[in-house]
Amino acid sequence: MTTPQDPMVHVISHPLVQHKLTLMRRKDASTTSFRTLLNELAMLMAYEVTRDMPLQDIEIETPLEKMTAKVIDGKKLALASILRAGNGLLDGFLAVVPGARVGHIGLYRDPATLQAVEYYFKMPKEMSERDVVVVDPMLATGHSAIAAITRIKVLNPKSIKFVCLLTCPEGVKALREAHPDVEIFTAAIDRQLNSHGYILPGLGDAGDRIFGTQ
Repeated sequence: MTTPQDPMVHVISHPLVQHKLTLMRRKDASTTSFRTLLNELAMLMAYEVTRDMPLQDIEIETPLEKMTAKVIDGKKLALASILRAGNGLLDGFLAVVPGARVGHIGLYRDPATLQAVEYYFKMPKEMSERDVVVVDPMLATGHSAIAAITRIKVLNPKSIKFVCLLTCPEGVKALREAHPDVEIFTAAIDRQLNSHGYILPGLGDAGDRIFGTQ
């Protein structure tokens, strides 16, 4: 579902997506449960995110005859995971598009300034031929997403989309102002950020809940 205020922001309102998100929000959800639900939810979201992927015709042979059929070229898609929490969405997307190439962007949030600090960056070759989907479960202050997309744009990809599990008005506003050409896909836009840069009501720290850390 495209938000009426901004056609570049898409809230995926499918009942299965919303159901699984609710289960993930619960504070008593175990690490195993949280991780499993995130993987399932990522697969569901991937269907929406890849809805407009270009197709090409190839010749195949069925058990009965030859025909022309359509396929996507997964090798032209690059998934860019913002470490570490982005890896929680990665497997679900790769289950849907196994031929996609994968890049990683290491960023951590300075606790004093809340700004993103880069420590790792590695992307596939020939990025100018690829459509990029950047994945990170949370779009909170927007600093990490903005920094990651800024770095990726230096490689001149064909297009960039950003996918998150949750966001908030502050995060959407920041990313849209910094990168107005990047579509945002999310399962929910929550109420606000708190003074520590966490989304409310949110689901806590996604990375800690995925990996069972504090």
